[in-house]
Amino acid sequence: MSVALVGAGPGDPELITVGGLARVCACEVLVYDRLVAEELVAEAPPQALRIARDGLSQDAVNELLVEHGRRSRVVRLKGGDPFVFGRGGEEALALAVAGVPFEVVPGVSSLSAVAASAGIPVTHRGVASAVTAFAAHDVEALDAAALARTPGTLVGFMGGAVLGRLAERLIEHGLSAATPAAVVSAGTTRRERVATAPLGSIAATARDLPSPALVVIGEVVGLRGALAAAGRAAA
Repeated sequence: MSVALVGAGPGDPELITVGGLARVCACEVLVYDRLVAEELVAEAPPQALRIARDGLSQDAVNELLVEHGRRSRVVRLKGGDPFVFGRGGEEALALAVAGVPFEVVPGVSSLSAVAASAGIPVTHRGVASAVTAFAAHDVEALDAAALARTPGTLVGFMGGAVLGRLAERLIEHGLSAATPAAVVSAGTTRRERVATAPLGSIAATARDLPSPALVVIGEVVGLRGALAAAGRAAA
């Protein structure tokens, strides 16, 4: 028996990989994140045991995977990619220590997919040739000075609730308040909402957007208007 750590993609159920969907359709136990699309959970066989991860500690999840993985085909269905702010590495290590066979099925990460859905390329020739991703939820622990000096595009995960303080810290350490910024809420889904503004005012502009939200900071955000217009024209 074994465990497959499967990336479900950034929200739109169509963005799971072919391999990931195949594992879901063949599983005996499905342990899934709160933000995973209901359509994907429904793809598990009718007799499969479904376990919602919401409300469980990480240690409890690890124990569940080890327990069920010793006797069943288990899929751990995680939002985005298992190894991009998904704690998949912790689960893989727990399985390795317990001697439970496992595999990792990569998923489409919000890092690029959510920005792309909003019409923002995280890299663009002549504008940004590097991307720096960071977890923003513990904003006071961030090395804001280093981030403010980092060239290219900054992408903050879990940053919606601390956006105002995040902007303040980056500006305090030298990033221009005029730097284009965007917040994408529920990216790639039918509920997607996007707010753009200079870094100094993005918190006020995006204050009504619900979580989960991805924060994109950099000159590439300025391309959104032209790309969105071109997309509407093509449609």
